[in-house]
Amino acid sequence: MASGTFMRVEDVADELGISKSYAYKIVQKLNAELKAQGFLTISGRINKQYFLEKTCYRPTDKERM
Repeated sequence: MASGTFMRVEDVADELGISKSYAYKIVQKLNAELKAQGFLTISGRINKQYFLEKTCYRPTDKERM
């Protein structure tokens, strides 16, 4: 996974082991959720922290401290 604030579709596909076309659908869904909350989104990219929170890869409470 590339370092930075945002993940590209390719990063999502690699992280989850899925096709790029399915990764696009996931990124679009997550961006729609963020947009509904009033956040500005970038097409084809997702905030890394939000992605990690919405998948099973989110840090545990112990790791956050």
